[in-house]
Amino acid sequence: MACSNSCRIAAAALAALAAPLAAGQDYPARPIRVVIGFSAGSGVDVSARLITQKLNENWKQPVVADNRPGAGGTIAGGIVASANPDGYTLICISASHVIAPSLYLKLPYDTLKDFAGITTTVSLPNVLAVGPALGVKSVKDLVALAKAKPGQLLFSSGGVGSGTHFAAELFKSLAAIDVGHVPFKGIPEALTDAMTGRVQFTFSPVSSVLPLAKAGKVVALAVAPAKRVAVLPDVPTVAEAGIPGYKWDTWFGLLAPAKTPRAIVKKLNQEVNRILVLPDVRERWNAMGAEPIPVAPEEFDRYLADQVALIAKLAKAANIKAE
Repeated sequence: MACSNSCRIAAAALAALAAPLAAGQDYPARPIRVVIGFSAGSGVDVSARLITQKLNENWKQPVVADNRPGAGGTIAGGIVASANPDGYTLICISASHVIAPSLYLKLPYDTLKDFAGITTTVSLPNVLAVGPALGVKSVKDLVALAKAKPGQLLFSSGGVGSGTHFAAELFKSLAAIDVGHVPFKGIPEALTDAMTGRVQFTFSPVSSVLPLAKAGKVVALAVAPAKRVAVLPDVPTVAEAGIPGYKWDTWFGLLAPAKTPRAIVKKLNQEVNRILVLPDVRERWNAMGAEPIPVAPEEFDRYLADQVALIAKLAKAANIKAE
């Protein structure tokens, strides 16, 4: 009997170890849904659909993009957090995912505990831009002007708690300047006000700034990421331009529900990261001004935790709350 019990225990242990491996080998065996918390045509939607199209082609299983916009992506987050953790319901997120805990008193999920990171997908760099009439040619000039006129300069953003808002708040904090905030309902309006001089500066996606900069309608002073941007090679980073430690990334990424088998998470990671750097996909990223940023699942999880902490600090210092 003792031997029989030992055999059963050993067999059960082997079965437990083999189950996740089998899940990974068999995956995907049916259609996959990728939930997107924003409207069709948005940056996160365009990037997600490019990836789902390529997954369809390689895996021969339907990979369906499902737009569930609203509440800064938190409606979609609630759907995926409560989904069966089997790899067949995923979510494509933007940086708003790490901003939400600082804006909303109650979320239908835990931002970190209820999801498993798969990978970041692309970065859509922000650009610090001013109108040509301001006469500012560098970041140091802008900071000097702000310090000479405390409380008088204004920056615009795509809305309270948006990524462009936090990009500017981080700049304000590290540059130690006193400037006011003018929020808009979207990026185009915020950029227009900077272009025409109704506000003095803004942070805006490179895809929006690039055509205006080429036409001389705005001046691109610096880019927000830690490294220079390929489509603006002569424009320094904010850190290079005189604000040490500054780094802001507007990024998209892919998550699964927590407790999704690691074998499935790793399989998704490998396949999506392969897709991100395909030549034809890179061409699409270049057209958007975006850059692929494939990472390991563990690295993405750490990054999410770091970003939640950073946003909480900025939100508290600037008293940023959802309107």
